[in-house]
Amino acid sequence: MTQPRVALVTGAARGIGAATVRALVDDGCRVVAVDACLGADHGLPGVDHALATHDDLDRLGSYGDAIVTHVADVRDPAGLSAAADLAIERWGRLDVAVAGAAVMAGGRPAWETTAAELKTLWAIDVLGVWNTAFVAVPHMLAGPDPAGCRFVAIASAAGSRGLFHLTGYTAAKHAVIGLVRGLAADLVGTGATAVAVSPGATRTAMLDATARLYGLEDPAELADDQLTRRLHEPAEVAATIAHCCSAAGGLLNGSVVDLGN
Repeated sequence: MTQPRVALVTGAARGIGAATVRALVDDGCRVVAVDACLGADHGLPGVDHALATHDDLDRLGSYGDAIVTHVADVRDPAGLSAAADLAIERWGRLDVAVAGAAVMAGGRPAWETTAAELKTLWAIDVLGVWNTAFVAVPHMLAGPDPAGCRFVAIASAAGSRGLFHLTGYTAAKHAVIGLVRGLAADLVGTGATAVAVSPGATRTAMLDATARLYGLEDPAELADDQLTRRLHEPAEVAATIAHCCSAAGGLLNGSVVDLGN
């Protein structure tokens, strides 16, 4: 019998991350679901929304034995390494990593952005992706099926265009796409792939925070520029991410799958 594939997902406790965990399990994967669980009192300067809590992460555990949860901050390579080790200890392999942990901050022009805010965005949104790849990719390449391994970073529409009063966030997400493209080049010849998925306006707490920054009562107004002319649901985005993680997603190496058009 074919062994089930094993995935590690960061930012897994809610929103697109939680939906991705469920989509991968529905595709037959085993998943280590990772989140920092910083909650409302996260103490991160300039971050304008409450982050996930332990309760959010615990709810994933009710989805079945295919999920094991792990608390770790993507700024901490040792914590991520422990999560990858958990996958190996529990299921003997690691085939997929989805770097979904991120924060959003802004609401002012670039020249008024604080150093603390920019440092937080860089540490979580960029170096967090780097740390996830640094920990996960060696396990993938050493595993039983390197050619079927997939690294997916959740970027943003901000990774391909500038967003008003979100220059720091825009710069961070552009860096994520550059990171993925460089990683994809490094993976040539291994069969493993790296892809970025840019969700666009999706019904999440992060979108609610963006709407507050812009003084909008209805977050759905942020979808006016999307060709779908509606908010996307986390499960819809997760289905695309799951495809990128699949064997069929191998042709996408180095691609940016932009859902925010």
